[in-house]
Amino acid sequence: MSKETTIPGNNLPMPADTHRGSAIATSRPLLAILLLGLLLGFAFQGTRGLWSPDEGRYVGGALQMLDTGDWLAPAFSAGELNFSKPPLTYWAIAASFEIFGRNTWASRVPYALAFVATLLLLYGMGRVLVAERPWLPALICACMPFPFFAANIVSTDVFLCVFEALAMLGFLRATFGTDPAQGHRWIVLMWLGFGLAFLTKGPPGLIPLLAILPFVQRHDGWQGLRRLFAPAGVIVFLVVGCTWYVLAMLRYPWLPHYFLHREVYDRMFTAVQRRHPGPFGWFVVYAPTLVLGSLPWWPMLLGPKARAVLAADWREARSRHYGPELFLLLWLTLPLLVFCLVQSRLPLYVLPLFLPLSLLLALALRRRITLRGTTQRLAVGLWLVALLAVKAGAGWMAHPVTDNLAAAQQLAAKSEGNAYSSIVFVENTGKDYELQEQTPWGLRLYLDRPVYGVAWHEAQAASTLCNVARTNSPALLVLDPAIQPEAVESALAGCGLERSVRLGDWRRNVLILARGRTTP
Repeated sequence: MSKETTIPGNNLPMPADTHRGSAIATSRPLLAILLLGLLLGFAFQGTRGLWSPDEGRYVGGALQMLDTGDWLAPAFSAGELNFSKPPLTYWAIAASFEIFGRNTWASRVPYALAFVATLLLLYGMGRVLVAERPWLPALICACMPFPFFAANIVSTDVFLCVFEALAMLGFLRATFGTDPAQGHRWIVLMWLGFGLAFLTKGPPGLIPLLAILPFVQRHDGWQGLRRLFAPAGVIVFLVVGCTWYVLAMLRYPWLPHYFLHREVYDRMFTAVQRRHPGPFGWFVVYAPTLVLGSLPWWPMLLGPKARAVLAADWREARSRHYGPELFLLLWLTLPLLVFCLVQSRLPLYVLPLFLPLSLLLALALRRRITLRGTTQRLAVGLWLVALLAVKAGAGWMAHPVTDNLAAAQQLAAKSEGNAYSSIVFVENTGKDYELQEQTPWGLRLYLDRPVYGVAWHEAQAASTLCNVARTNSPALLVLDPAIQPEAVESALAGCGLERSVRLGDWRRNVLILARGRTTP
């Protein structure tokens, strides 16, 4: 084979059962995975209201794009830009609203579709790594509580997971596939996936490269890396992943400093976001997420017989030196190490790691999980019913204080009979990050009015409040309990507003209706 057609890792020893002749070339398993994904992804998807802060923030940003027509700059409301994440998440939600209407179910449709796509991509990886049971990685992932429940959460991480799955399918097919002549196409697919991941969450979307680069370099050397960075693939990545960044920076020249300082340095090295920082925060967040979120599969590896079979499998894997098992371990452990070191930690950050975890478990359990017996089928069926029951119960019975739907219903009842065109939350803070976290942006979906946030302890808070009240009159002000209403009323009086009226309180927050503007 010439160097031009060589692909990274093309001469790696192949698992004994990964040849095309032994693969399950039938549509039945793929159809079963598709139907399972549709059931789990769409069942009860709209029964739970949006929960603050993240769900309301992303939905509010999507509505702002729809209402203003500005698809370049994510924003909470007019004058309140939000570049904490690239726009792909907002685009997906906004597109769903355009198709299905403005409702909770529509806000979560893209996440159900992403969940289904993730399972199908895992099936494609299974065709390469677990050819005798290609459906097993997808089944394992579908039954894990964490990926299943994550698909019901409006966030960036579900999209990040599916795009990283697309990228890794390309890499696995290029590296361990049986058709070297198609390797360059799979590399282009890999870079397409990374481009979409970069457009979803920025640099975290490239974290799987931490496993790819040392694996390819160790086996194929610098020539392997050169083939990995094929010009066609890099161009696809730059066009898909970086075009928005260039356009946004041309419009807002301060964005490079914001991205590097706020979104990279602060998240990695400081506790400014208060997301479980410190030396043991990683254990508090990620240990239960991985242990409980991957049930019921890993306990199957604990019995003496299971451990003996697993030990034999890994002895065989070590004999291949650079087989898929080594790469999957790198894919799982190196990104996890990064997530543990950075000071911003949330459970959803490790959602993409359930991809290599599902593949590793499939390799370990492929001789035990066949679904040919009634016992296994019944057990899987009962487990899936339990997952769906919990999802339905959360939608119908769980109404925490962060539930924007419940909050909207209560606020509407408190302000009944008083017309207003906008809602302004005046928060007892001077920090933008705290303002973003405390404001229930999701009320915009349920009350069909723009939502604003004002940090009362900022130097320009009074002028900001006046500007919002003037341009969005009448405005319903919701005051943090720690803020004196008299101070806000005094600021409103200086705005030249016609009048302001107290409407009582809601959840200990004083409500003030600011009407119109004084006639010159």
